Amino acid sequence: MRTPTSIYDVVTPALLIDHSILERNLTRMQDRANSLGVTLRPHIKTHKCVEIANHQLELGARGITVSTVYELEHFIAAGFNDITWAFPLIPAHVDRVVELNEKATVRLVIDSMEMVDRLEAIERSGNERFHVWLKVDCGYHRAGVDPKSPFAEQLVRVLNDCRNIIFDGILTHSGHSYEAHNRDEVVAVAEQERKVMVEFAERMRNRGYKVPMISVGSTPTMSVVENLDGVSEMRPGNYAFYDYTQVMLGVCGVADCALSVMSTVVSHQPGAAYFITDSGALALSKDSGPTHISNDMDIGIVFEDYERKRLHPHVHMKILSQEHGKVLISNSRVIADNYKVGEKIRILEHHSCLTAANFDHYYVVRGDEVIDRWKILRGRI
Repeated sequence: MRTPTSIYDVVTPALLIDHSILERNLTRMQDRANSLGVTLRPHIKTHKCVEIANHQLELGARGITVSTVYELEHFIAAGFNDITWAFPLIPAHVDRVVELNEKATVRLVIDSMEMVDRLEAIERSGNERFHVWLKVDCGYHRAGVDPKSPFAEQLVRVLNDCRNIIFDGILTHSGHSYEAHNRDEVVAVAEQERKVMVEFAERMRNRGYKVPMISVGSTPTMSVVENLDGVSEMRPGNYAFYDYTQVMLGVCGVADCALSVMSTVVSHQPGAAYFITDSGALALSKDSGPTHISNDMDIGIVFEDYERKRLHPHVHMKILSQEHGKVLISNSRVIADNYKVGEKIRILEHHSCLTAANFDHYYVVRGDEVIDRWKILRGRI
């Protein structure tokens, strides 16, 4: 398939990466990690792209983070040799992990005694051992042990004595940063995350256990955090692209959003206060962003002037079906002589991670020029 040379020649819906913004975002987060004295281990679940991950390593990242076995397999096949799979391990994946652990350093995440016992029961044919993080709940209340519980200490004690396991330390994800209302609240979550993890590690160390490293991170917190004393590494992912959710949280601006969806107007009836595009839920996803914050963006917002990063105050995606996107306007005169059938528009998405997972490849662009096309590794099995 020939790569078009202009964004206006791409077949829509199409996913565009603004190369200059991407480069700036990647460099800035690496610089933040360096200045805060921690390692950056980026989460590639946002972009799922070998080219981007390679560049993150070139800039100074140490290893990567993935979410699925598919990502783990394909990034190992692409030559990545130090990968944290930041998802609670279950028995069904153990045999495959054993195989992959012979090809690369695979760092697993557990929060149960069942999985410790399962890994310990494996008969090893060589010297390979499993690197394991203990997942800790720092306030998100999704997965992870309660750091104040006796069970958390029990797992630390057992992990210190395992024959098949190398205990890497404790890991967390401050997903509750997405519940913040503004930048100041995100900063507070970042400090809470750091404090919870450092205090837990120090308590365990004072009781004679080894806690080698502390791994933290979400894009909101790592974009604004002011202090990471005691922390070893950060694992943000969305920062590569950002999106309108991050804008609403106050951690970036529209000019920092590297990803957009190119769409085409497919229907606009005379006098109608709406028009239809070819970007539906399988392009933009139905993530409505942080609904606890006042939001007039609806499901996606159209750029009025992309070069100036100016969003149209009235032209928003209101309704998404599978392949159709409906832009509904309160006053039809706003769109009467515009958005004709065949016209291309550029949409800023709420959630770049879910949007990217709907496409097979990115068009990499500078201005209106398409300079490359990169594959998105978005499979499951």
